[in-house]
Amino acid sequence: MDIREIQNLIKFVSKSGATEVKLEMDDFKITIKTVADNSGGENTTYIQHSPMPVQNPVAAPVAVVTEAAAIVVDENAKYITIKSPIIGTLYRKPSPDKPVFVEVGTTISKGDVVCVIEAMKLFNEIESEISGKIVKILVDDSSPVEFDQPLFLVDPS
Repeated sequence: MDIREIQNLIKFVSKSGATEVKLEMDDFKITIKTVADNSGGENTTYIQHSPMPVQNPVAAPVAVVTEAAAIVVDENAKYITIKSPIIGTLYRKPSPDKPVFVEVGTTISKGDVVCVIEAMKLFNEIESEISGKIVKILVDDSSPVEFDQPLFLVDPS
């Protein structure tokens, strides 16, 4: 497995929403973990590479996979994330014929409703715990969401 295949695997895992993927081949093992950043940034992906022990080291050389380490500056670190408090289906509108609660650029105050999440046939209004401006919407309308999944990025300044 070359570096390009590893990069494609990382992109696939981050888009799929999986939190951990383990891949074992004959001569190496890769674990990719995606961890939500508690400071309000995007998810961070960690890669752990472990060469597998070879039963007969003379007959089968171990393939060494080098990983290019890139330092990624998190431009979203200054934003606060509004996360889902429950599992369910997110709706950005109170009903199909009404306008959305918030758009990118909308200024919100503490206690404003930003979306509703349907769980077990109950519609739960999700209120903002902070004041600021919506800079990014991370979930599409009518999408399933998990507990603690990031929904919106808010600029508190």
